[in-house]
Amino acid sequence: QPVMEAAWIGLPTLTFPKFEVGAILIIAPVAFVVIIEHIGHLLVVNEIVGKDFTPMLPESLMGDGLATALSAAVGGTPSTTYAENIGVMAVTRVYATQVFWYAGALAFLIGGFVPKLKFLIQSIPVPVMGGISLLLFGLIASSGLRMLVESGIDYGHSRNLILSSVVLVIGIGMEATGTVIPLGDYVLPGMASATLLGVILNLILPRESKGLAVDSPDFSGELQVEAAGRD
Repeated sequence: QPVMEAAWIGLPTLTFPKFEVGAILIIAPVAFVVIIEHIGHLLVVNEIVGKDFTPMLPESLMGDGLATALSAAVGGTPSTTYAENIGVMAVTRVYATQVFWYAGALAFLIGGFVPKLKFLIQSIPVPVMGGISLLLFGLIASSGLRMLVESGIDYGHSRNLILSSVVLVIGIGMEATGTVIPLGDYVLPGMASATLLGVILNLILPRESKGLAVDSPDFSGELQVEAAGRD
């Protein structure tokens, strides 16, 4: 019914910003979390595409920031990178940047000025969206695990085990239960919270020299002694 009643053409509501120091102080920590999340997404894209985009990280972050500034200037929501799009890239194997330009322009023209399309998207059944999300987020998680394996992370060290365990439990647990951390008028989702916590733990947990390393036992010396005895 809402789809049938919605107009074909409509103009978005423009709201010009008003600067408030309190709001800036609240959103500033969230901006740092978005930066961390952005970097993590870029690393996953590196693995999916098979190309190193790390040298382009400054330009990527600048584009994200400019998009947020332009959106906020006309009353829009902040911009950020979405892990769902990374999952779409993995499924379709379409990595050309031109496709994203076309998709963005189409979303701007049709999504912003055609209210009927907005209600049509909202009418998609929840089970359908759940099935799509299951596939997309599963691919993202698999790509992250692949990145850990190919990076040679040594899980014989308890420090690495602690970091990975805490980040996984916090991230998956908060997302599964819908738990968020309120920051004034804003909330910190599970993925961003886990990323921020991982960075903090990486800075404060002692390194191997302070006793958190658990190296696998080396039996090479015993084998050499036994071989010498047999000779």
